[in-house]
Amino acid sequence: MSITLRDQHSGFSEAGLRRLREVLARHVESGRIPGLVALVSRGVETHVEAIGTMRHNGGAPMRRDTIFRMASTSKPVAVAAAMILLDECRLRLDDPVEQWLPELADRRVLKRIDGPLDDTVPARRPITVRDLLTSTFGLGMDMTSLGTPIMGAIFEQGLTPDLPEPMPEPDEWMRRLGTLPLMHQPGERWQYHISNDLLGVLVARVTGQSFEEFLRERIFEPLGMADTGFHVPADKIGRLPTLYAPDPRTGEFTVWDEAAGGRWSRPPAFQGGGGGLVSTVDDYHAYFRMLLNGGMHGTERVLSRPAVELMTTNSLTPEQQAARTAMARDNVHVSFGQGQHGGWGFGMAVRTHRGDYASIGQFGWDGGSGTSTYADPDSQLTGLLLTQVGMSVPSSARLIHDFWTTLYQAID
Repeated sequence: MSITLRDQHSGFSEAGLRRLREVLARHVESGRIPGLVALVSRGVETHVEAIGTMRHNGGAPMRRDTIFRMASTSKPVAVAAAMILLDECRLRLDDPVEQWLPELADRRVLKRIDGPLDDTVPARRPITVRDLLTSTFGLGMDMTSLGTPIMGAIFEQGLTPDLPEPMPEPDEWMRRLGTLPLMHQPGERWQYHISNDLLGVLVARVTGQSFEEFLRERIFEPLGMADTGFHVPADKIGRLPTLYAPDPRTGEFTVWDEAAGGRWSRPPAFQGGGGGLVSTVDDYHAYFRMLLNGGMHGTERVLSRPAVELMTTNSLTPEQQAARTAMARDNVHVSFGQGQHGGWGFGMAVRTHRGDYASIGQFGWDGGSGTSTYADPDSQLTGLLLTQVGMSVPSSARLIHDFWTTLYQAID
């Protein structure tokens, strides 16, 4: 399926879009990607490709309204809830979070990252809202520290979503988090993921609403994101493909989550801002276009312009950035080269150097379920590529790289 809206101020070349479709189709025809939906837009032009099927052995075709598990591409969207609270002065960047999250008061910090959990020193200062927004509060998914006691404890406590057992409800999750020491002093080092889930708990406690209720009222409904949430209702479950995590050794397709009866078929105990959303290309397009428009959706303001600028500007010092670079560059067998952007804003990567075909200033993120969502202010470009092949193998990462390489060449 291929849909293009164009006028005389065309954003893409015809030949470039043809080539983009050929590259995407080649990945599906290889047998490694069952199906995908891609949306690209520039100016007034929007182009959609839906190729392949919902299952690797056939089944229903991918469609423009197919609903995907967004995995870590949830982060750039979910963070908007906290930005609204900053806009309304219900949160301040350098407020200590312990007034809402008392479980994080009086933190202890490991003396060394691979040391025993009781070999600690006191935290030098409280954890702040800024630390959560920049992913520097002191705990996270550190792929360079796998096998250490603290990483073992994070997995054992069920604090991350990538396990057979779903995460517990937020108060219990916070209680477990509060039993662990920090890996680093607050504000010292960038660390992945856990801070994004923490932000959802913070928003819920500040507002007195569930995280999803606040997102729906303030982000999803104003933007018309009717298919975005933390689960797929029964009347839409037929639009959710199977999620695969292929075997890293053999490449054999292994089902990680089925649609009917699967993890996203019912409301979760924990609404995870780090990776829990489901959505469609059109819903995410509305969100990223709003960011490109400085917080405006049509005539309605969703976020202030300074909030959008803060989210989409690098917030890390060179010392903090070193950890992020190490995750991407020194663990290519895990990240497949994703994440080499040079910067991190709030909930998303920000490109600070020219490392590939994308412009400096491009912002967005990728997801472990085979999703990629970015916008580029310089080119006024939005690109969304959604599959459901997990990054246990490089297949979807290679597809994502080829998508962006080809898309930038298609700019007229």
